[in-house]
Amino acid sequence: MSTSAKPKRIGILTAGGDCPGLNAAIRGVGKTAIVEYGMEVLGFNAGYSGLINGDYIELKESALSGILTLGGTVLGTSREKPYKGKKNGKDDDDKPQKIVKNYKKLGLDAVVCIGGNGTMKTASLLAKEGMNVVGIPKTIDNDVWGTDVTFGFDSAVQIATDAIDRLHTTANSHQRVMIIEIMGHHAGWLALYSGLAGGGDIILLPELEYNIRSVCKKIESRYESNKPYSIVVVAEGIDHPKEVSAATHIAQAIQTYTGIETRETVLGYIQRGGSPTPMDRILATRYGAFAAQCIADENFGTMVAIKNNDLTTVPLEEVGGKLRLVEPDLGLIEKARKMGVSFGDEFL
Repeated sequence: MSTSAKPKRIGILTAGGDCPGLNAAIRGVGKTAIVEYGMEVLGFNAGYSGLINGDYIELKESALSGILTLGGTVLGTSREKPYKGKKNGKDDDDKPQKIVKNYKKLGLDAVVCIGGNGTMKTASLLAKEGMNVVGIPKTIDNDVWGTDVTFGFDSAVQIATDAIDRLHTTANSHQRVMIIEIMGHHAGWLALYSGLAGGGDIILLPELEYNIRSVCKKIESRYESNKPYSIVVVAEGIDHPKEVSAATHIAQAIQTYTGIETRETVLGYIQRGGSPTPMDRILATRYGAFAAQCIADENFGTMVAIKNNDLTTVPLEEVGGKLRLVEPDLGLIEKARKMGVSFGDEFL
């Protein structure tokens, strides 16, 4: 335990979209802060809204027991962006000031902000306001810059892979083309990993320009080779008309050009729910414990990260506004191509 005369008082919040592993991260921060460093821990409700409104609960060690396996977040979350808020059509510029005021009023020594890209950007701006901030990266999209992996990703890969596995049986039974749309915004990590793990025949990613004729040619060649069904894994962020989903757009095009019966499934928010996988529980716990250590060491204005399986930190100001996207020449993509997987760009 720390020997400092006055134990630090810290806050924790979870912001942005929910994902498996948030409670494991809260537990990792809180238990380490309390048990190892003798800190006092507050949990802010509903993300940055809790900091704005001073809405918090005290997190005793007993309150952190039994939450490791739970999905969602016991603190709740929101999409609140203090630096972009509008109220009654006017800029609500006092939100950051309210946060700083509550930070000082509550006598906080630091705040741990758990979230994705938007959360890290806000955390960076709050650090510039003079607050001591440490960020923890989470998102099923795996697109936070500066770290090799975010927690939530492994759980989502498992959920999406299970869905693809199930589509194989119905696709084979009916000899259909099955389209499955995977989340990820502008990043294709989730579609790539679940597509490969689930044996997808075609994987369409936002980072790789595709040609629908190329997709159809791959499907037709499979049928000509006595492979009566195809699985097409589509990332939601691929280029497609805004009035329809990515899956619907691809399904309609395939049926039009090939005449082969095609059905689509949009997996949606089920990818963000449920209990975290063991890997995500461990990663979130490692991140949380390390964040508490960073506070004890007064290593502020940073985001905890993992690189080559080693925990480290990166400056928050370098993280905000950036995305970690799939590189077109990624080795995993090249290996998949050698196994016959199409990325819809073979005839561009």
